[in-house]
Amino acid sequence: MRVALWKTVARSRFDVAMEPETRPLNAWIPATGYALRKAGVQFDAVRVDAEDGRRLAEVMESMTGGDPGPIVQQANGARSMYFFLPVHTTRRRVWPPGVTTFNAAGLAASYVPVPALNGHTWPLTWFAEPTEPGRFVHPLLLRHAALDVLSRTGRPPGGVASERLQEPRVDGEVGADRAGRPW
Repeated sequence: MRVALWKTVARSRFDVAMEPETRPLNAWIPATGYALRKAGVQFDAVRVDAEDGRRLAEVMESMTGGDPGPIVQQANGARSMYFFLPVHTTRRRVWPPGVTTFNAAGLAASYVPVPALNGHTWPLTWFAEPTEPGRFVHPLLLRHAALDVLSRTGRPPGGVASERLQEPRVDGEVGADRAGRPW
């Protein structure tokens, strides 16, 4: 999606006309092809590989009524899905195993591939295009959907992410976490 703007074009000294000009919806989206953008500046990103990423994108799409926020899919390699989130929202959060975060935490720089909205961008395409400036994937919805999707793919549900959902018990009673899994 592009935003139509108007620019003034001087055709001669006495003739000034207005012509439409199109610019990308967000400055971080390249006009053609694809580019690597530094995460943590205008967005953070989360990557989930293979079928897990595809399932997670479909769950997010259904949860949000078809507008999950910007999601990019990669057609080669690990066939990853990249979810674009507001800047500084992936740091200091516990994500389930299988999720890779891209942000500006620490001294390391993270770069994320971003395709143009139109034209030849293989191996990257938009699974869900950005719909308006500043609109991103909701971080809490994505985190909870990732916990659900990745726990159903045969991975053990252990780790810090599932422990945080459990309420500590000291009386030796058997209980379950919020997702209904026994502990």
